[in-house]
Amino acid sequence: MEKMILNYKEEELIGKIASVDTGTAIAFIPDDKKMSELQINQLIAVNSPRAGTHIIGMVVKMSRRLDETILQNDIDDKKNDDNVVLPSNAIKLVFVGELRDKEGIKVNVFKRNVTALPNIQSSCFRIDGDKLTKLMECISTIAANAVTPLSLGKYFIDENSTAYIDGDKLFQRHAAIVGSTGSGKSYCVAKLIEQMAELKSVNAVLFDIHGEYSDESFKRDGITQLKIAAPNDLETANKLDKGILMVPYWLLNYEEMQALLLDRSDSNAPNQAMQLSKQIMTAKKSIVKGTEYESKITLDSPIAYDLNAVLQELHKLDTAKEQGARGEKAGPFNGKLTRFNQRLENKMSDKRVGFMFSLTNEEQELDWLQKFCRQLMGTSKFNNGGIKVIDFSEVPSDILPLVIGLVARIIFSVQQWSAKEKRHPIALLCDEAHLYVEQNESIDAVSAIGLKSFERIAKEGRKYGVSLVIISQRPCEVNKTVLSQCNNFISLRLTNVEDQNTIKRLLPDNLGNIADNLALLDIGEAIVVGDATLLPSRIKVEEPKIKPQSNTVQFWQVWGKNDSTQDLDTAVENIIKQSKSE
Repeated sequence: MEKMILNYKEEELIGKIASVDTGTAIAFIPDDKKMSELQINQLIAVNSPRAGTHIIGMVVKMSRRLDETILQNDIDDKKNDDNVVLPSNAIKLVFVGELRDKEGIKVNVFKRNVTALPNIQSSCFRIDGDKLTKLMECISTIAANAVTPLSLGKYFIDENSTAYIDGDKLFQRHAAIVGSTGSGKSYCVAKLIEQMAELKSVNAVLFDIHGEYSDESFKRDGITQLKIAAPNDLETANKLDKGILMVPYWLLNYEEMQALLLDRSDSNAPNQAMQLSKQIMTAKKSIVKGTEYESKITLDSPIAYDLNAVLQELHKLDTAKEQGARGEKAGPFNGKLTRFNQRLENKMSDKRVGFMFSLTNEEQELDWLQKFCRQLMGTSKFNNGGIKVIDFSEVPSDILPLVIGLVARIIFSVQQWSAKEKRHPIALLCDEAHLYVEQNESIDAVSAIGLKSFERIAKEGRKYGVSLVIISQRPCEVNKTVLSQCNNFISLRLTNVEDQNTIKRLLPDNLGNIADNLALLDIGEAIVVGDATLLPSRIKVEEPKIKPQSNTVQFWQVWGKNDSTQDLDTAVENIIKQSKSE
């Protein structure tokens, strides 16, 4: 029969509980030697009022040999806990769960909730050595029993125990992976992708902003490499088969089209918006006439209409004249669409956004959207791999939020309009999220429209099987609405105080002290908190087999070499072509 993990003798007692509130406790440690052996973040077992149960607490504060008169202030809790000096030889504990010796036929069952708070004078014991190893194994076994266990590394407090994470809860409740530049954030993401790629029916999209996940090591089974079309890709045939994505203008809904083309400060903006919607609808109706979609579409239906035909009609209205009482006079829209038409023409001729406006017959076919969605959202049944890495590195930064927001909206819309029993869950991994899921009160209309898609996914995505994984080095610049919906946090080292405070505010009150370690983490170390982990943990992320192109440049070592790999001529050519492609 399996033995109980936390089975203590009287001589192993280290102290007694002196003060308790709903999430924390203060314990006296009378023995100086035992006090000196304790550390911050150490786990402590506290006897529970429930028989056969130990409450698990984490040490977050320690104090030694101070005036005994301070004790009463702590017990009365008249001051803020963070400002109170703890009494003589005392430790402050944060409750993180409880271990039950037996539950039904199961033994050593760990639960995140604490069903009964400890009594005053409850005994406290250290959890170390074999007991710590077995406790961590017990916690990990629950997640390890999944079909394919998800692990990012080893526990910091016990390197013999693998830190498993509940993959279902990680993606069901949204997640955030944050860390300052150089903290190991990209390696952590790569470790996650590496394990996701092993799943037979995985379905995920990674928005790769800098092309760091598009190198050779990521070209493997389970991963499909895609890219947004560059100027020199526009005439390529069979783009989708070659992993080249166009994002046609006809995918834009009316609100997105207005944000991209309309100048709200123009006094004729209402007339321009009205005529734009009218002419687009007319063009869409002409396309579906005589098909199964006739009389069933709306202005936002993604139908491949001809924008040149729309522009021609707008030009006619802008120059139209009509017969008046004294001869010809200007029509109702004469001269009111001029500036709008010029903006539209400029966009259509701008090769930087050729992936949106320079369409070939391939993108105008009625079944193109079905092929696009299979490439974008298909599992390994349709692609080389269910993880689609989309390289956005050549997309102009001024419309990046709109383009990524559009891709996210299409994915969400497909999931929303799918029959419940036919939905396949999909995760969106948003690298450098602060660039397009930004917290900025004065963002322009284009960025605001893109942001709206992510806010909706954050709030409603769970219902339709769409998960968000926010990845950022500046969490304080990420939209607060989106971050507040993340119930799982994997935080590597954060050195900026504003970033640290952002994460602290999102954690439960009793776990706020854990975030105090964020600036002290080593490279590759992370604090994992949330629904996906039973125990708030500090882990050491294992080095992934697939490595992103994000290694920190060794300035001093490179400068000390005799030779150089610098190629300025090719770089200048790429700037001119606005593409890194051969």
